[in-house]
Amino acid sequence: MVEIISGEKGKGKTKQLLDRVRGDVKNAQGSIVFLDKNQKHMYELDSKVRLINMADYDVESSDEFLGFLSGVISQNNDIEEIFLDSFLTIGYIDTSEGLVRAVEKLDQLSEKFETNFILSVSKNEKELPDAVKSKIIISL
Repeated sequence: MVEIISGEKGKGKTKQLLDRVRGDVKNAQGSIVFLDKNQKHMYELDSKVRLINMADYDVESSDEFLGFLSGVISQNNDIEEIFLDSFLTIGYIDTSEGLVRAVEKLDQLSEKFETNFILSVSKNEKELPDAVKSKIIISL
C-alpha cells in the first residue's frame, strides 16, 4: 500500500509523518525505515527505526532512486514500512507523469514484498495527478 501526506511546503507534513512513525513503531512486527534528505530528524525517531540519509548516497535520478529502494528491501526481508520524507526531492521527481510512474512502481514493490510506503509530497492536493489522489491519507 502506498499512502500520501500532501500539502505545500511548511504545512506540517513531516510532523504528521513523524507522528505516524512513532505510533507505528510501537506495534511493528518487522522493521521500519525512514528515508530523508538529511539527518535533521535523527533524534526524533525511535532507535528501532532505521534512518537513511539520501545525501550519503550518489543517487541522481528517479530510476536510480527506485532501484535504491529495491536494494533496501532486498537487504531486509522483514521491512514493514518505509517512510519517505520530501519524496519529490529525494526521489528526483519533477513532473506529474514521474510521480504517477513512481507511485505505480511503489505499488508493485508493496504488493510483491508486503511493504507499505508512506510519502510526504510537497504539493497541494489539487495539484496532484488524479491517478494518485486516491492514495492521499492527509491533505494539509
